[in-house]
Amino acid sequence: MNTVANTVPSESGGEAGLSRDEVFTMLSNRRRRWILYYLKRHEGTSVDLRTLVDTISAWEYETSVEALSWKQRKRVYTALRQSHLPKLDEAGIIEYDQSRGTVELTESAHEVQLYLEYVPAHDIPWSQYYLGLTLVGAALVALAWGPIYPFDGLSGLVLASMVLVMFGISALVHHYHLRQQKLGARDVPPEISNA
Repeated sequence: MNTVANTVPSESGGEAGLSRDEVFTMLSNRRRRWILYYLKRHEGTSVDLRTLVDTISAWEYETSVEALSWKQRKRVYTALRQSHLPKLDEAGIIEYDQSRGTVELTESAHEVQLYLEYVPAHDIPWSQYYLGLTLVGAALVALAWGPIYPFDGLSGLVLASMVLVMFGISALVHHYHLRQQKLGARDVPPEISNA
């Protein structure tokens, strides 16, 4: 098997230490995805383990931090401290300082971020949308060339403006939509906010 084809490219153009299979295995656990999601929202700072545990617990039990029981916190704390944080640290995605109880994203986290970008199941593929928009624009051009009312009187400038406005508005909506799907763009992970 070709290992080059199955490794995650690094930002510097080289290869990361993780294969794609390892990245998918690492991100297959919801708690690990939530850890990365929370850390992305606090990128550039060290996060206290207790704060991370409280937040992940609240997400998992779909309640507020104040309403969490000691048992719920303990269950998440144990899993994070003994399993999830060491795995992410060993992979080089986070820096986990057990003695200080702090967690922080590393530069390597950017290499796996693409795999965490959320695309809703009901979302249309944007390539199909723009293909459809192109067909609508082509139909407008065809109608303007023929003697069909109300399109028969359209000048080239008006027609070009209509097509430009259609694509401009679509591009703005597409840009906004993609920004909302970026890792850390919302207060809670997409898995919760769209449930």
